Amino acid sequence: MTVTTRESAAPEALRPHAEHAFAAELAALAGRDDRPRPARWKLSPWAVATYLLGGTLPDGTVITPKYVGPRRIVEVAVSTLATDRALLLLGVPGTAKTWMSEHLAAAVSGDSTLLVQGTAGTPEEAIRYGWNYARLLAHGPSRDALVPSPVMRAMAEGGTARVEELTRIPADVQDTLITILSEKTLPIPELGEEVQAVRGFTLIATANSRDRGVNELSSALRRRFNTVVLPLPDSAEAEVDIVTRRVDQIGRSLDLPAGADATAEIRRVVTVFRELRDGLTADGRTKLKTPSSTLSTAEAISVVTGGLSLAAHFGDGVLRPGDVAAGVLGAVVRDPAADRVVWQEYLETVVRERDGWADFYRACREVTA
Repeated sequence: MTVTTRESAAPEALRPHAEHAFAAELAALAGRDDRPRPARWKLSPWAVATYLLGGTLPDGTVITPKYVGPRRIVEVAVSTLATDRALLLLGVPGTAKTWMSEHLAAAVSGDSTLLVQGTAGTPEEAIRYGWNYARLLAHGPSRDALVPSPVMRAMAEGGTARVEELTRIPADVQDTLITILSEKTLPIPELGEEVQAVRGFTLIATANSRDRGVNELSSALRRRFNTVVLPLPDSAEAEVDIVTRRVDQIGRSLDLPAGADATAEIRRVVTVFRELRDGLTADGRTKLKTPSSTLSTAEAISVVTGGLSLAAHFGDGVLRPGDVAAGVLGAVVRDPAADRVVWQEYLETVVRERDGWADFYRACREVTA
């Protein structure tokens, strides 16, 4: 078993942390960055924004875009972290909330691993602290028996804590963040002590806007965040670009053989997802029923990646309609009764009649039957 520390990544890691995967870019930016940096930041706010949005440095080093979207959104997010406000990234599934959160943490503090994953079962200890019960029973409450949470560690080290899917966490557990965010302190009543956040401490939370009503944030907690809403890609071209970039990255990490250009099938998948998501064909002429599924950019990436794996291992390496048809069906039809009707109507009224889509129509009919 390979065990890695926060400072190093296993050479065979399936998904290296951002600070390891893009270490060369971060180092290049740090070497050229002569702008003021907030306390304990690895890069200046300008360099952090450049890392996320991409660009070319004077020495010719290319910084690849990590987020494709409005520049102002990234600037507002970065400038928020440079204050004492926490940042809440809000949006529908697939708008790169987690992706942006990870890369912000990597660029700001060089460590994206101080993470609390929100679920319905997330306990208060995940945000505050827990105990090593063997030491607690043997010696009573002490610092040695205390197990710090990622948030506590970020406070003590001046790092960046991440809380994913905040609205999935029970409301009473969410509210443990109020004192941390307002007073910048975490009381430890069992020891009569507290942990005060040192300069550089920031917190980034993400939330799915479709989770409203699950565990709604209290007004007191919401006031502690500066909220940035991440939109879906505003054009088909932008979404195709995002999917192409991520599929290429994932394909290289999985050692999938490079086949012929997959842009045509990527564009087809993106078109289907956008039309069903919007309830309107791309030309604006036909209204469509919308399925219950999200059909996000992230799901399009998953469908195309799965198709590339099929093509590589069970085909000739070229991505074809038959390789993505099953994935598209699985993404669209989440409710077997209602969504199947929506999908079949879309196939017959739109896909069947569209020029150049006959092969895609046949492949979809085969997996739908």
